[in-house]
Amino acid sequence: MTGKIVRLLRDGDPKSGMQPSNLTAPEAFTGSDRTELNHTFFATPDKAITVGVWECAPCREDIESYPVHEMMTVLGGSVTLTDAKGHAETFTAGDTFFVAKGTKCVWHITETLRKFYMIAA
Repeated sequence: MTGKIVRLLRDGDPKSGMQPSNLTAPEAFTGSDRTELNHTFFATPDKAITVGVWECAPCREDIESYPVHEMMTVLGGSVTLTDAKGHAETFTAGDTFFVAKGTKCVWHITETLRKFYMIAA
């Protein structure tokens, strides 16, 4: 495998920007804005690792088992994660956090969130 250095840009691809995404269930959005955008900067051929930027309007989801290992850096907005014991953490611009695969949590975006992510499936 050859090496690759990837610059992550907060607005996605310089030419095409970010594209619509549909990871969030329509009923999870908490307002009329259902904007969800993504740009993947890098993915291994088997998609075991993906790196990109994602934006989503306010929503709330009860996640029984987080589907991937994910490290995130918040670029803008706010998200509160509440674990199975009821402990809540709020993350805003500049915060970096990690969610382990299998984690039970409530994911609550309270202000349109934009984040860099690295996912290990």
